[in-house]
Amino acid sequence: MAKALGVDIGGTGIKAAVVDTETGELLTERVKLFTPKGGEPEAVVETVLEVIDLVGGLEDGVPVGVCFPAVVKHGRTMSAANVSKRWIGLEAEEMFEHALGRDITFINDADAAGYAELHFGAAKGAQGLVILTTLGTGIGSAFLYDGDLIPNTELGHLQMHEVSVEVLASYGAKEREDLSWAAWAARLQEYYRYLEVLFSPDLFVIGGGVSKNADDFLPLLSLSTPTVPAVHRNNSGIIGAAALAAVGFHA
Repeated sequence: MAKALGVDIGGTGIKAAVVDTETGELLTERVKLFTPKGGEPEAVVETVLEVIDLVGGLEDGVPVGVCFPAVVKHGRTMSAANVSKRWIGLEAEEMFEHALGRDITFINDADAAGYAELHFGAAKGAQGLVILTTLGTGIGSAFLYDGDLIPNTELGHLQMHEVSVEVLASYGAKEREDLSWAAWAARLQEYYRYLEVLFSPDLFVIGGGVSKNADDFLPLLSLSTPTVPAVHRNNSGIIGAAALAAVGFHA
């Protein structure tokens, strides 16, 4: 059995588990701690170490994958969504490797979730363009084309009504504004219709923790593109980060 440790850093929480990278199943309980207020680099790294310790520590020879809410190029975080702006331009992969004392795979969080759904979930076997979006504190996205991951799309930062779409249509926006499912779905309808016009996808996969409530909002959408919830929901980032570590992927 092949296994790897996956760590998913988000704007609200930091989660980790050991994953069977052949099946996508979690081999340990998922551990979650809140992301430190402000999302400063040093505090995030410290919390990642705490989460890993709670999972059971680092085993020799077990690959480690860490995913993060930013564009990641050559180990450097080129943006910062819902965390400190100090991450922008930071050699983040190197910083985590120094703290953990080993090499890691470091990737965008939505890309990790997309990879998990591609190999173990809702996008498995899908042809053409699959767009996965994670609806959480913000909106992340992943492009999957004929089984390949195309990293570092940022479709949550498209402009809608002169603001970033995640300000209007993320699950965080629903909670902040206390929107009903119907009111929120109306915003999602506009957003996904915009994506259809731009990219003509073959499948939408909706991820993030809110995907467990898919029956409350997906039937309210009227789209040309088949739209399904993520199979692994809020575990997709952990699973994808671990699976990408197992194959030695680098963004």
